Amino acid sequence: MTIHWCGTGLSAIPGLRRLIEAGQDVIVWNRTVEKAQAAVGDLTSRIHSFDFDTLAGVTEENDIIVSMLPGDWHVPLAEMAINKGAHFVSSSYISPEMRELHGKALLKGVALVNEVGLDPGIDHLMAHHLMSDYRAAPAFDPGNDLSFLSYCGGIPKHPNPFRYKFSWSPLGVLKALRSPSRSIRNYTEFTVDRPWNALSTYIAPLDTPESFEVYPNRDSLPFMEDYGFEPGWRVKEFVRGTLRLKGWAEAWSDVFTEVEQLEGPDGDARLEEISDRFWQDHAYEEGEPDRVVLCVALKAEAEGRTVYHKTFVMDAWGDERGTAMARLVSIPVALAVEAVAKREIGAGVSPAPHEPKLVARFLGEVDKLAQHLQVIEHV
Repeated sequence: MTIHWCGTGLSAIPGLRRLIEAGQDVIVWNRTVEKAQAAVGDLTSRIHSFDFDTLAGVTEENDIIVSMLPGDWHVPLAEMAINKGAHFVSSSYISPEMRELHGKALLKGVALVNEVGLDPGIDHLMAHHLMSDYRAAPAFDPGNDLSFLSYCGGIPKHPNPFRYKFSWSPLGVLKALRSPSRSIRNYTEFTVDRPWNALSTYIAPLDTPESFEVYPNRDSLPFMEDYGFEPGWRVKEFVRGTLRLKGWAEAWSDVFTEVEQLEGPDGDARLEEISDRFWQDHAYEEGEPDRVVLCVALKAEAEGRTVYHKTFVMDAWGDERGTAMARLVSIPVALAVEAVAKREIGAGVSPAPHEPKLVARFLGEVDKLAQHLQVIEHV
């Protein structure tokens, strides 16, 4: 079994190094060989220029293909993996095209694992842990009113006037600002066309409580089924969202105004221009610490009285091990690769694991990556 790790960008290295240092059979593929050599050349010489046909030619049954490449590559690589009887792992959201491969993957007996990075990934693990804990609690009752929230954000550890810094291409962040979101607020589906139209304040229960700006992202509703919410349950709130420093919306107000007006190919071109400027003006400096805050909470109420309320809270920042973002994205990917190699994750298309044994093991590893991780019981 060979692990074909594709992509050695800023968020890929810790997980890749973990697998190589553990003695796994790893081949590294990257569009720029020199960048890959700079990242892991001290550990391996098995580094090749990424070429789809070349990779397909050497992939064998039971190999594992890891895609840390741009999203457009995930489905072609997953399809190739199925054809070869190999497995696939990625940290990205499951696209409709990826989901359509589920039946083929089942027939071939191969695992296509996605959403095993930070967000999505670690947030899923926390949600599964809380749901299992709630179901086992005396307070559990299908008639309770449930509120679920998950807020995650990469933010500068040392705040700046722009209230943000980029650890990879800003284009993804800018595109996300143009995407609608769907969540549940006050028992009702809540849809907005632009994130800044749903901005609110969230006080994270850190050792010193801290106030952030938050907003829902993407479509939260499909994750209710994944987390084990049953159709008949009364859901008061359900949101998966993004967390930003206080003052972010004000600092970005001109960005919102321009993004709102961009349309068509010219708009896409302008978005790339803005991205290039942001990367030049607001990227992290070498050695500058980033920070990641993630909070996942579940609350149950009966007749207006809280009967269960716990929050998983994580605070991590860059240190001598590198950036928090890189650790928290790529180490869970490596954990998923290890689990697939051990046949601990079944065939088909799946997100981060929900099995209690794997959830506990993965979160135990996450605890080593973050400076602060705990479950808070609100009383």
